[in-house]
Amino acid sequence: MSQWLRAGIVGRPHGLDGSFHVSQPNPDLLALGGRVRIAGVEREVERRAGTDVRVIIRLEGCSDREAADALRGEELLVARDQAPALEPDEWWAEDLEGCTVHDGEREVGRVRRLLALPSCEVLEVERAGPPLLVPLVSDAVREVDLERKAIDIDLRFLGEEA
Repeated sequence: MSQWLRAGIVGRPHGLDGSFHVSQPNPDLLALGGRVRIAGVEREVERRAGTDVRVIIRLEGCSDREAADALRGEELLVARDQAPALEPDEWWAEDLEGCTVHDGEREVGRVRRLLALPSCEVLEVERAGPPLLVPLVSDAVREVDLERKAIDIDLRFLGEEA
């Protein structure tokens, strides 16, 4: 397991003070006063604005629009030990990516990524043919075993032959 979690990607500047929009934000990881790693350097989040969907932040050492624009496209990372605790049956996307997916003994594919759709989060599973989208609901996902990097799903519930 990686010691770093993705908090988002630096987007376009916002205003003149070094603030910027965060693309693909994980708002739980972008707290005011928290620390992020960007381009190999750890910095404090000095400003947090916007909403959880449209996060705007300013980082220590980023004091104007040009400095924010220079960071555009960089990944924002947070140390796993600084992340908030998860509830039972919650996982970080990084921990699910790469897991093998099976229905009982039948291998289905491998998790490519976690997607946030309007109704719920889904696993995008690479397999022969088109990718399979598996909603993270108890009817579709029987078990997640992070130690084995394996996820057991119910293909019949998903309308697929088992």
